[in-house]
Formats: sequence, structure tokens, C-alpha cells
Amino acid sequence: MPRFLFGAHTGVAGGLHNGLIEGHDIACDTIQIFTSSPRQWAAKALTDEAIALWKVKATETKLAPLIAHDSYLINLASPDPETRQKSLNAFIAELERCEALGLDFLVSHPGAHMGAGEDAGCVQLAASLDTVHQATAGFHVRVALETTAAKGTTLGGVFEHFPAIIDRVAEPERLVVCLDTCHIYDAGYDLVGDPTGVWDRFGATVGFDRLKIIHANDSKFGLASKRDHHAHIGEGTIGDAGFVAFLSDPRLPESLPLIVETPVDDNKGHRENVAKLRALLT
Repeated sequence: MPRFLFGAHTGVAGGLHNGLIEGHDIACDTIQIFTSSPRQWAAKALTDEAIALWKVKATETKLAPLIAHDSYLINLASPDPETRQKSLNAFIAELERCEALGLDFLVSHPGAHMGAGEDAGCVQLAASLDTVHQATAGFHVRVALETTAAKGTTLGGVFEHFPAIIDRVAEPERLVVCLDTCHIYDAGYDLVGDPTGVWDRFGATVGFDRLKIIHANDSKFGLASKRDHHAHIGEGTIGDAGFVAFLSDPRLPESLPLIVETPVDDNKGHRENVAKLRALLT
């Protein structure tokens, strides 16, 4: 079985550095955070003090890689010029914050074509990413395009969208892929009944060399539901056996981050889900 790095999307209330502290306290190897509110366009600039404190705690906790997720409002594939420009501005600002903090990856949903069609959406997203890359020349942080649950007009619901985007950009080496288990199951990839077949298709279209992050989430609803509702590890329709079967494929890269974005409720939180996933896969 491949060796994984286990982590969670941690909270940053009271300061970004608290995400590192939480990750360390719940025995993570790696973490993912929001660098600003995911449901607002505007974001406060990071202070020198906040950046310095983050870097101190990053050194102390030794968590790696360090990952952020962008705002849910951003749609770089939008055919609407105003929405696209707002998205470009917000996304460039996201990358600037990530770079200032020394993060490794910024996870981003590919966006939605809003009726323009999948091909047009992929073309527009690639053009937007070229603009982003030009504005952030020399940055270390890379964009991780995330698989989606194929809801509505969203891109990323089929593996074929990723080469259609990545092959069009001028700097493809700056793009990687984040696979979400809940999302692909909800999109129709049967990782429970045919895990090898799913990985065969992923390898043939995206390629294992592009896979840098897995969001390990169980699914509240069933195969091809297109609902995108996460469940605790082992308590959804993927189940313990599904995670073991899917994540035991020998083609998976070593030291691949597994990030849980599972619910936090009165009965269970990230500590329990990270521990459950580690017990299943080691």
C-alpha cells in the first residue's frame, strides 16, 4: 500500500497560525486552510506579524506540504467579463497570500461554464490561468485543480476536462490535480465497485504524475448523485472497504497528502476522521 501523509482542513479563527496548531494537535502530517473567507470577494491583506507567526509555527510543527483552498466565489471559466475579472483579481490575491506564507499548493475548483459549453469553459479557464501565471511569475506555489461532483455547468466532473485545460496553458508545469473521493463518486466514478478501472481512466487521461493531493471524504449520497455532500470516513456510501480498495492502488505516488474535509459535529471531528483514515491505510 502506498505511504500517505494524513491531514485535514483546519480552522484559522483567531489567526492563520491556529490552523497549524490544530493540525499538530490532532496528529496531522499536512494541513489545508483558507487564507481568507471562502464566501467573500474582499480579503484583508496579511500583516507582517501574521506572516511571521505563521512561519514560526510552520517551522515548529513541521507540517508539510502546506495547502490552501481558494474562495468558492471564484469562477475563472465564466463567460461573463465582469465576473471573470473579479475572479482573476481575487485568485491572484489568493496566490499572493499563499506565496507570502510559503505554501505549496492552492486548491481551486475549475469553475463553471454557465451555459457556454464545456469546451468553451475549458478554453476560457486556460486563458484565465495564463493571465494568472503572468501576474505571478516566479511563484513557488502551484495551482491544484480539483475534481468536482459534476453539478450543473461545473467543470472538473470528468477526468477529460483536466488535459483539455492543462494542455492549453503556456506553463503547464505550474498546474497539478487534486482528486476528491466524494466528488468523483458523486460524479459517477465507481471507486467502490471498480477502483482499478477508475484509476486506469485517471492514469490514461490525467496521469499519476499530476496527482499531488487527495481530498479523502466519504459521500452522504450515492454513486452518480451529483450532490456533493461529505460524510465522515466510513459512514457514507463509499465506506471503509471503498477507501481501502481505492487507495491501495500501487500506482499512487508515495507521500501523497490525504486531506479530510469531513463534517465537524457534536459526535466527531477531524481528529477522529484523520485517525480513522490512518488506521484503514497503514
